[in-house]
Amino acid sequence: MCQKILTDQTVQEFTIYLKKEERAEATAEKYQRDVREFAAWLGGGEVTKEAVLTWREHLLGKGCCPVTVNAKLSALNTFFRFMGCPECRLKYLKIQRRAFRDKSRELTKDEYMRLLVAAGSRPRTLLVMETICSTGIRVSELRYVTVEAARKGSMEVRLKGKIRSVLLPNKLCRKLLKYAKKKCIASGEIFITRSGAGLSRKQIWKEMKSLCEKAGVESSKVFPHNLRHLFAVLFYKACKDVVKLADVLGHSSVETTRVYLITTGQEHARWVERLDLVS
Repeated sequence: MCQKILTDQTVQEFTIYLKKEERAEATAEKYQRDVREFAAWLGGGEVTKEAVLTWREHLLGKGCCPVTVNAKLSALNTFFRFMGCPECRLKYLKIQRRAFRDKSRELTKDEYMRLLVAAGSRPRTLLVMETICSTGIRVSELRYVTVEAARKGSMEVRLKGKIRSVLLPNKLCRKLLKYAKKKCIASGEIFITRSGAGLSRKQIWKEMKSLCEKAGVESSKVFPHNLRHLFAVLFYKACKDVVKLADVLGHSSVETTRVYLITTGQEHARWVERLDLVS
């Protein structure tokens, strides 16, 4: 039976449920934020499908883009499934597939190299960026970069019940082992804080953003997941095999991988011009 009043206890139980479902930490945190946002808007009112519909219109009315609204609906739909309220779930907004990517978010290889130069005095930040960009792993998968993996030249990533092997470039392995030796890390995770905890997504994001001005790269292009995007674009240009890229990135669907290969509007415009269809 669906619990019609959303309480803090219910949200806490939802958090435990997400952990049992092996959701990525970042996904779990976002789902919690979205559910709490809905609860605050609801103000202690009853959870009904009509209320969720009104909330969706509220988000659109205050200027949230359809992609953002759908992301919030995904969190709520998962929450309603957990609560046993399938009747409260909503269909996602239909969005036409984008033909090209916003140029303000397209990180080029040249800009990436400038970021590496700017991070020269920060060996950990430099190595984190090189690791993500040269392997295509997610930030949440950095914990699998261990001394043992660097010695072996590959690592096993476990996420959402799936296991995949990720190859580590030889040059990267040498740099990882050199860094670990300098930091007296004999085994286990390489990217850790002084207290021994793994680096958080927020910490990595902050360290990368601090390089923008020195590197001369727009802040909108500099965030950890964009390094994964750059890897995907360069890997595809090298092998022209989207199925292989999907395997490397750990995607269950090629359709997900296609999102990573959307070109910029500028490149799209060049293709159109080459058609030469105007007399």
